[in-house]
Amino acid sequence: MAIDNSSASNSKGKPSPAPGARRTRRVRMTGAERREQLLDIGRTLFAERGYEGTSVEEIAAKAGVSKPVVYEHFGGKEGLYAVVVDREMRQLLDMVTGALTAGHPRELLEQAAFALLDYIETFTDGFRILVRDSPVAQSTGTFASLISDIATQVEDILGLEFKARGFDPKLAPLYAQALVGMVALTGQWWVDTRKPKKAEVAAHLVNLAWHGLGNLEARPRLIGHRKN
Repeated sequence: MAIDNSSASNSKGKPSPAPGARRTRRVRMTGAERREQLLDIGRTLFAERGYEGTSVEEIAAKAGVSKPVVYEHFGGKEGLYAVVVDREMRQLLDMVTGALTAGHPRELLEQAAFALLDYIETFTDGFRILVRDSPVAQSTGTFASLISDIATQVEDILGLEFKARGFDPKLAPLYAQALVGMVALTGQWWVDTRKPKKAEVAAHLVNLAWHGLGNLEARPRLIGHRKN
């Protein structure tokens, strides 16, 4: 009696796939998808190890590609790093400038403090990258220049308040740099400690900025709608 082996092998003697089995095709990424993947991987590694501690080989290995693919998209590690930093700077600047919507100056200070702390909390890796010394130039400059850009936004607000209260409006840029710098440096400390809670940090920052050392509130409070 003849045995039908057609289900077990093909005409060349190779095992046939089981009934209903399908070959799993590896989905090929588009150029844009691969670029975003490399940026995500680079962002994580730069945050963990810094620029010098990250290699093109490691970026490529984690992406499952060869080194030439990284060079094709970014020209090397420097190019990838520059794009990562530019994106983070724009994100932070957009968050801070977009948050300044209140009319009362004290609430504006609260909004600025919350915006930076929100960025640190949500984009922790990005903030860690920004506060490191950058070995390559970016179109948006350095973290210090970004803080200066944010201070310019605050400067206009302070100038109006100074004039209305009889102070010299020419001093507004100085106070704007001092205020924004205070928040930025506190943020660098808070990114690791995360204590006290964000709202409490914002309250103490505004307490110092608004009242001055000689008029600190014993229990600083927030007057805006943000409570956490």
